[in-house]
Amino acid sequence: MKKLMSVLAMTSAISLSAVGAEPVKVGMITTLSGGGASLGTAIRDGFMLAVKLSENRDIEVIIEDDQRKPDLAVQLADRMVQSDKVDVLTGIVWSNLALAVVPSVTAQGKFYLSPNAGPSALAGKGCHENYFNVAWQNDNLHEAAGGYANRAGYRNSFILAPNYPAGHDALAGYKRLYDGEISGELLTKLGQTDYAAELAQIRASGADSVFFFLPGGMGISFVKQYADSGITIPMVGPGFSFDQDMLAAVADAALGVRNTSQWNKDLDNPANRAFVAAFKAEYGRLPSIFASQGFDTANLLLSAMATADISDQDVFRAALRAADFESVRGDFTFGPNHHPVQDIYVREVVLEDGIYTNRVIDRVLTDHADVHAPDCKM
Repeated sequence: MKKLMSVLAMTSAISLSAVGAEPVKVGMITTLSGGGASLGTAIRDGFMLAVKLSENRDIEVIIEDDQRKPDLAVQLADRMVQSDKVDVLTGIVWSNLALAVVPSVTAQGKFYLSPNAGPSALAGKGCHENYFNVAWQNDNLHEAAGGYANRAGYRNSFILAPNYPAGHDALAGYKRLYDGEISGELLTKLGQTDYAAELAQIRASGADSVFFFLPGGMGISFVKQYADSGITIPMVGPGFSFDQDMLAAVADAALGVRNTSQWNKDLDNPANRAFVAAFKAEYGRLPSIFASQGFDTANLLLSAMATADISDQDVFRAALRAADFESVRGDFTFGPNHHPVQDIYVREVVLEDGIYTNRVIDRVLTDHADVHAPDCKM
């Protein structure tokens, strides 16, 4: 009986791992210090929660802080590939770091699963069969914001974003679906925290709406200064400018703001309900978009491990492409360039039980894919 109980206990531990398969070593390079630390921390926490819940003993995760420095991220990736012998890399938040790391990693025959950054250069001509984005292509949430602005009747938007690849993708995405005029367009410094000059230009622009993409500490500074300025022009942004881990810092300044996301804590599906409850129990806080993306990234990897051996890359790649897992966002498939095809929603910042959070109010785009996929030739 004791031997039988031991076998039964082991069964759950290997249930998500292919029988006889090689263990999988994962290198996670993410931002755990500085102004973007909350984003990387959420990705790490979501990923590690999925690993813990799976009880899979055939996966090892090595975690390093990139400090938001591209050169350091490349050094860490090279060490993980060449010395630590990782099979899969993941974790990067920022597009400029992804553009530095992903081509090097895939050229060395490793898989890269992106839980966040989705620069257009890696979705089109720079795509690779070993690169999968589990979050979105950078343009997507901004395209949805442009689509929502049309529905809201905005005809003259002032738009701004940081001057780095994701910022350029953001403005291009918004303008792609937005039908109105652009009263002003600015690229701000990456990491900027003082927006007095930009706010003066917004005030004088005659705009009827403001679209901005400023992730992490940049967004917190902008929203606070916007509220203090007395400007009353409605704001629209992507979900990560009004995400859960930011809202406590901006508080009332964000109430009522509409933002776009492929995920929210109130999406009504079994996987999401279980994820939100487990995340709160594990970490004592509500999950963010970034946490949900880390969670889905780990579950994608675990689903491939359940049916394929990492030593056979063709079979493992096909298992990843199948995306045979229950995503917290609901329906999820990969397009031909290994980027998601998914629904995108508009959310509103609200106060619920004393906590600033978001609620879904509508679906903006259905089964939405990115425009760069036709340029991808795998």
